[in-house]
Amino acid sequence: MRRVVVIGTTGSGKSTLAERLAVRTGLRVIELDALFWGRDWQGAPVELFRHRVERETRDDGWIVVGNYAQVRDLVWRPADTLVWLDLPLSLVMWRLLRRTIRRAATQEDLWGTGNRESLVRTFLSRQSILLWALKTHRRNREKFTLECAFLAKEKQVVRLKSTREVERFVTAA
Repeated sequence: MRRVVVIGTTGSGKSTLAERLAVRTGLRVIELDALFWGRDWQGAPVELFRHRVERETRDDGWIVVGNYAQVRDLVWRPADTLVWLDLPLSLVMWRLLRRTIRRAATQEDLWGTGNRESLVRTFLSRQSILLWALKTHRRNREKFTLECAFLAKEKQVVRLKSTREVERFVTAA
């Protein structure tokens, strides 16, 4: 494992898993969210986002975290390992709720952008991350099932469906 991509629904634990793998493997973590989001939740233009991703993945030895279709070719093609966190929706929603409330309470600055989670945005907005997770969980599962089956012919694909499987994978890394 030298070039790893960690995918999964919002709140599934991608960043946490990547950090744990980085400790075990010595690989550096590249957060696609950090490369995409700017101040006031403004996304980077596609060309700039792709440039940032190309620059960060130029060298060997990385763990990319995220599901952005705009750069999938840049990270999935050179990856040797794809790790899919396919956890149950109930667990994802519980983790996401806890994380969002913690971030809102602490006013954590996300990716050095000045962006912060807010309870109003979370519970009273169409931009709710909880709503996003609910809407994308099944769609991601269907899409990733097909894509991972195809990629398994040429890469190591690891599908983790429970916290027990995640623990075993991290321990073995």
